[in-house]
Amino acid sequence: MHTNEMKNNPASKRPLTEAIDHFSGARIAVLGDIIMDEFIWGDVSRISPEAPVPVLDVERETRLLGGAANVVRNMGALGAEAILCGVVGDDAMGREILSVLIDMGLRSDGIIIEMDRPTSIKTRVVAQNQQIVRYDRETRAHIRAESVHKMLDFAAAAFSEIDAVVISDYGKGVIAGPLMKGLRSLLKTSAINPKMVLTVDPKTGNFEHYKGVDVITPNHHEAGQFCGFKIVDPKTLEKAGLKMLNTLKCRSVLITQGKDGMTLFEREGEITHIPTVAKKVFDVTGAGDTVISALSLGLAVGMDLKMAAYVANIAAGIVVGEVGTSAATAEAVKEAILKG
Repeated sequence: MHTNEMKNNPASKRPLTEAIDHFSGARIAVLGDIIMDEFIWGDVSRISPEAPVPVLDVERETRLLGGAANVVRNMGALGAEAILCGVVGDDAMGREILSVLIDMGLRSDGIIIEMDRPTSIKTRVVAQNQQIVRYDRETRAHIRAESVHKMLDFAAAAFSEIDAVVISDYGKGVIAGPLMKGLRSLLKTSAINPKMVLTVDPKTGNFEHYKGVDVITPNHHEAGQFCGFKIVDPKTLEKAGLKMLNTLKCRSVLITQGKDGMTLFEREGEITHIPTVAKKVFDVTGAGDTVISALSLGLAVGMDLKMAAYVANIAAGIVVGEVGTSAATAEAVKEAILKG
């Protein structure tokens, strides 16, 4: 059943909300770049006499798990307890991330601590609920071979009981050739669940590592950069989606388009556009994490691609209506579905 048919058929919504209730039983592993999202909140009422820049009167500071860790946080809000595997530095922020995971009741044994590597931090300065500047402290160098081996050893031990693997690529050096080659080899072993789904939230420049995955979720800018042309209308959107399907030989491509919703391209040739449900867009921070989280959970519990994408669209619509890195809860998603 198509998503537009479901909107006009209340009885069809019940199986979908029941499937969301099964998210708690999904077994998910998330591999990728771990980031700490830091927010400095305040008010601006004057310009600096030293330079033509606003002066922020700081009111509070908050920190939230970001990157692959935010995918895990989103899955937690949706009812699932995902396993996180990635790399942090031997520093105060890395230790804080481990502490937050433990406080959330999640496993931290998949986190590799790499000496002399800083934990990635994205700091956003927000005034009157509007982000005015962001600064990053990080390295984009590839992780060490020793860290890759540790991640693959952890994956080999965990994957026998996993329903879906999510690759969360933020271009910080974790997702690269050696790790993806090792994962492909591992996924071919008999000990792996044959129905396991592999999904990817990609980063420009790394697309060659994603061949053969089940679902890849680029935004329209990333898709356009991969294809070598801008996506400016339905014709270029369709051209890009089909090119990605054929080049990457993946099962499906879900291109997110901000206020214009998202479009699903399936290997069988069907193209489905899903309009956005967001009434207001305050902040798109972390929206991609929400999409890959809800989509992967949906596939893990048996939803088809269209229904999983529909749920992901609902969840993303909730998140972009909040300021800062937020997460949609299972109850909020179910309520939005029932309200149409």
